[in-house]
Amino acid sequence: MSIRYVSTRGQAPELDFEDVLLAGLASDGGLYVPTSLPKFDEAQLRAMQDMSYPELAYEIVSPFIGDCIGEKDLREILKDTYASFRHPAVAPLVQLDHNQWVLELFQGPTLAFKDFALQLLGRLLDHVLARRGEKVVIMGATSGDTGSAAIEGCKRCDNIDIFILHPHQRVSEVQRRQMTTVIAPNIHNIAVEGNFDDCQAMVKTSFVAEPFLPDGRRLVAVNSINWARIMAQIVYYFYAALALGRIDRPTSFSVPTGNFGDIFAGYLAKQMGLPVEKLVIATNRNDVLHRVLTEGVYAKLSLEASLSPSMDITVSSNFERLLFDLADRDGDVLRGWMETFAKVDLALSDQALERAKALFDSDRSSDQETCDEIASVWNNQGYLVDPHTAIGTKAARACQGSSDAAMVTLATAHPAKFPAAIEAAGVATKAHLPPHLSDLFEREEAFDVLPNDLAAVQRFMAANCRA
Repeated sequence: MSIRYVSTRGQAPELDFEDVLLAGLASDGGLYVPTSLPKFDEAQLRAMQDMSYPELAYEIVSPFIGDCIGEKDLREILKDTYASFRHPAVAPLVQLDHNQWVLELFQGPTLAFKDFALQLLGRLLDHVLARRGEKVVIMGATSGDTGSAAIEGCKRCDNIDIFILHPHQRVSEVQRRQMTTVIAPNIHNIAVEGNFDDCQAMVKTSFVAEPFLPDGRRLVAVNSINWARIMAQIVYYFYAALALGRIDRPTSFSVPTGNFGDIFAGYLAKQMGLPVEKLVIATNRNDVLHRVLTEGVYAKLSLEASLSPSMDITVSSNFERLLFDLADRDGDVLRGWMETFAKVDLALSDQALERAKALFDSDRSSDQETCDEIASVWNNQGYLVDPHTAIGTKAARACQGSSDAAMVTLATAHPAKFPAAIEAAGVATKAHLPPHLSDLFEREEAFDVLPNDLAAVQRFMAANCRA
């Protein structure tokens, strides 16, 4: 029997996996979540311990997909997805100190953790659309890494036109070029004269506004509002804990996060039976999530550019999925909370705040602290981390306390993507792009700069959809 999906806001139809994959945002503006979760006991975890990454991924994701994709096809899709990763372990662990590890999630083709979900998402879409004989339009917003991973994952599909919005001159040059040097008739990069939150708001509005695409074509989300993204990220929490032999003992995870999707996957892993002690929210100066836990208020502040641009976010889209659970999965309550948040700051109830604090810890880092951490990890361990991962390793130490649980920091990006931060840290080394990207700065670029105006962006998209 397949798991079904409901909207956090309670007024959209219940869907199966295939329709959730194609829907992205629910019609009532909410996010889709499963009605139930698969559960794994200690015996099942032991049976998974020696599985390869694609084999483990099948065990974790197949219950969510149900009978929408057959076992043979799904196993082949997963095997193909992770065959392009550079390390044979797919997600290797590196030990930094006693009980301190990093999980290298940058071994995929675009050097960021988002490859784990978006390489899979592209193949799932390809499979489903080919069977249904449909063409769709992907619209996504990126603060740096989502765009390149989405383009890489979906560029092969004849049934998809891709429009990726990024904030003009607010992503690193490596991040921009990874998107804009993939030249194909179905790929369109839009540099919006605004910030990431502006781009994200355009995407969300487009999914609930009047149709604007030709022929009534369906709009599909690749941002972490798409449930399939979250589903794919659950796998590497299990993989890390099993690789460390933490089957009957808990593991803690420190997660650099802005949009809350990556750490929400860890929360789900815990609900599914993985022994997890702490989930640490690691933020930069745009510390909306840290402030929720320390002050009990979900508040929008002005966005500030930082050395960790992928976390320069002031509205954490996936936080709504956690709020739904904190509201005891009552769509009416959650909808009221989000209507309040659209107008003013949202103060959590004492009960909701205590439940959140029982689940998560948090830490924030300034740019200077980020640089200091990059330098410290390099000088003490001889290991180079990118600015997002540095925020994670600092938070890991700050929040571990006296616990003897293994603390795993999710290394979310390759340091070569952020040379300015590495230089600012003053370390006596440089991060080099791997061979498949060694000529990135010589490749031709193609992108369009558009004003921070939803109508202009939608007109551009409608005019550039292939027949």
